[in-house]
Amino acid sequence: MKKITYVFLMLLTFSFVSCSDEFFDINTNPNSPTSGSITPDLILPRVLHSTAARMATGYDYAAHWTGYWARGGNYGPSNPQENYSITNDYNSGQWSGWYDLLTDVDLMEKKASVTNQTFYVGIAKVLKSIGFMYLVDQYNNVPYSKAFDLSGNILPAYDKGQDIYADLLNQLDEAAAIFKAVNVGANANIETADIMFKGNAAKWLKLANTQKLKLIVRQSQVPGFNATAQVAEITANGGGFLMAGETASVQPGYLVDNGKQNPFWDTYKRTYTGSVVDQYNRANNYVLEKYRSNNDPRYMYFFSKADIPVSGKDYYGYNFGEVLPNSDPYKSVNSSDVAGPGLAKSPTQAQWLFTSVESLFLQAEAIQRGWLAGNPQAAYNAAVTESFVFLGVPSATTAASTYLNSGLPIVDWASASNKINLIVMQKYLALTGINNFEAYVDYRRVGVPTDLPLSLSPSRGTNKIPLRLLYPTSEYSYNAANVKAEGTIDPQTSTIFWDR
Repeated sequence: MKKITYVFLMLLTFSFVSCSDEFFDINTNPNSPTSGSITPDLILPRVLHSTAARMATGYDYAAHWTGYWARGGNYGPSNPQENYSITNDYNSGQWSGWYDLLTDVDLMEKKASVTNQTFYVGIAKVLKSIGFMYLVDQYNNVPYSKAFDLSGNILPAYDKGQDIYADLLNQLDEAAAIFKAVNVGANANIETADIMFKGNAAKWLKLANTQKLKLIVRQSQVPGFNATAQVAEITANGGGFLMAGETASVQPGYLVDNGKQNPFWDTYKRTYTGSVVDQYNRANNYVLEKYRSNNDPRYMYFFSKADIPVSGKDYYGYNFGEVLPNSDPYKSVNSSDVAGPGLAKSPTQAQWLFTSVESLFLQAEAIQRGWLAGNPQAAYNAAVTESFVFLGVPSATTAASTYLNSGLPIVDWASASNKINLIVMQKYLALTGINNFEAYVDYRRVGVPTDLPLSLSPSRGTNKIPLRLLYPTSEYSYNAANVKAEGTIDPQTSTIFWDR
C-alpha cells in the first residue's frame, strides 16, 4: 500500500466534486482543495453513501461462489471466478476501494477530534470497524495501526487479523460511550450531514452494538475468545441492537439522474434513462430451488420474472460455472435478474447499509449460543418474519408463519438437530442479494450451506471455493518488504483467522 498515493487519492476524492452530476460538493474550487474547507460535516455524507454502496454492490464474486447468482446465458465462461484459480489482480479493487474510503473516514475522525466534535469521532469508529472487518475477512493480516500514519510510515507493516478484530471491538466500545454521552449540538450540521440517522445518537448506539455483535459472532469458533464477556459489555451499555423495522439506510436524496440513483438499482436494475444495466448476473439454480421446492415465496422478491419467458418459465436460473450449449434458448432475457421487486423497489429508495434482518439473525445465533438472554426459537422466528416484511411479501407475518410452521426440514425448529446450522441457513436464505458477502463468511465460518455445489467449470480441477483473496499486485510493487513478510499465500489453504 503506497501511502503517498493515498494522499493524492484523498485530494482527488475532494476534487472530483466539480462534476455537477455528483453528490456532496465540497470545494468551490476543486483545483485548490484546502484543509480548512474539508470539515467533518462535508466528509460524512460521502463516506456514508460510499460505505453503503460498497456493501450493497461490491460483492458479486461472493454471490457467485455461494450459490446466489450465476452467469447469464449471453456470456461465456468467466475465469478465474468460475475455476477458483484467482490471481493477485482478481478483485484487487476490494483493497484499494476500502483503503481509499477509510482514508476519508480517518480524515473525518482527525478533523473532528481537533474540534472536539465527538459525534463525528464516534461515527468514524463505527465506519472503520466495518471497513477493516471487510479487509480482514478477505485478506486476514492487513495494515491497520500504521495505515494512516503519514509521519514515517509510508510503507506500513501488517497487523494480524485477530489483533485488528480485538482493537475494533475496543473502538466500538469507545464509540458506544461517545453516543451515550454526546452533546449533539456541539457537532456542526450533524442532523443534515448524517444522511442515515439524522443525528440520532440512540440509533448510532444500536448500530455500534450490532456491528460489535457481528464481530463477536465471526469469532465464535476461535479458541480462547470470550464471547460471553464481550456480549455482556454490549448489554451493559443499555443501547440495544437494531430491531425489526430499524434497518440502517442512507438517503442523500437519490434521484433519477446520472450518478444520482440508488446504488443497488443503478448497478443491477436500470440506468437513469431506463435501459437494462445488468444482464450478466442471474439467479443461481441452487438458491432458486431452495425457495421453490420448500414453498418459500421469497424467490419472487429476490429475483425478477424473465423479461421474455420461454415455455412458461417465468423464473429461470443457471448453474454456476456451467457451459451452456449453443442450442440453449435460454438467454439473459429469458432468465431472472438479481434485482427483484423486494430489493429494487425504486431508483430513489434509501440504500441499506445494515439491515434489521441481518441484525435479528445475529441476535438469534447469540441467544442460541448462550451469550444473550432470550428465547432462541422466538428470536429465530422473528428473524425469518423480518425477512418477509423487508421484502414486502403480501401479508408478510402470515406468510412467514405458514413457512415457519410447514414442518419442512429447512425451516422447522423442533426437528433441527443443529440449531446453529438452521439459523445460519435461514440467514443465508434471507440475505440473497442484500449482503452477499455474509454468505461467504458463514460458509467459511460454519460450513453452511452444507450442500453448496462447487463450480461446474471444466477447468476447475480439484479447486474449491477460495478461502481468501490474494494481496494485490500493487502491494508487491509499493510495499514489497511488508507484504512478502506475510509469506506464501495460497487461497486454497490459507485461512482467515476466524475460519476454524
